Formats: sequence, structure tokens, C-alpha cells
Amino acid sequence: MAPAVIAYGAGMQGFYDRIILVFFVASGVSRLARYNVTAEALSDGGDKVKYFEGTPIPTSLALVVVLWVAAAQGAIGDALWFGRLEIGGFYLHPLVLMFAVSGSLMVSRIRIPKL
Repeated sequence: MAPAVIAYGAGMQGFYDRIILVFFVASGVSRLARYNVTAEALSDGGDKVKYFEGTPIPTSLALVVVLWVAAAQGAIGDALWFGRLEIGGFYLHPLVLMFAVSGSLMVSRIRIPKL
């Protein structure tokens, strides 16, 4: 949830931005729920899970780093990278699409080996 709150505070406050940020948070919750439900099946009877399905939630740190770099360069608020688009009278900051990709990867079936 924290990366979404930081993004909102950084200026991603358009209607479409909010939808994508809520999707990101919901994807994180869904990913945790799926892990809790399937952890036993993924461990194949052992003590530990051998791989993750979908990207682990801590990979969201990459989003925070991107926002930190943007803030360090003064690219927040109206100066967000890639500007903003008006679609149907509502706004979308293209930078928020990285949250859509991250959320989609969290709930994907991609297998990522656990270290």
C-alpha cells in the first residue's frame, strides 16, 4: 500500500491514476492471500516453498526508488515525468502505468525461484 500512497502524494491524483493505484493495492492483497492459501501445495510436502507465483511484494521497492529519483529531480506534482493525458475529461499520468504492470506481475502465474 505504501508505494501507492507515495505515488498519490507525488501527484498521481487523476481519476485513472486512482483506479490503477487501487488495482495495485488490490493485487498486493490478492497475491498475499493466494500465497497463504497455496503455500502448502507449493512446498510439495516440504517445509519451504520452492518458488513464488507472481513477483513478491517487496519488488515494489523498485517503484519507490523510481519515485524517489523523480522527487530528487523535482519531477513531482505537475512536473511528473511523461506529463499527463486527458482521456474522456479525466486525467492519467503515464508514469502510473508502472503500477499497473507491477500489480499484474504480482497476480500472474510466473514462477520465480525462491532464494
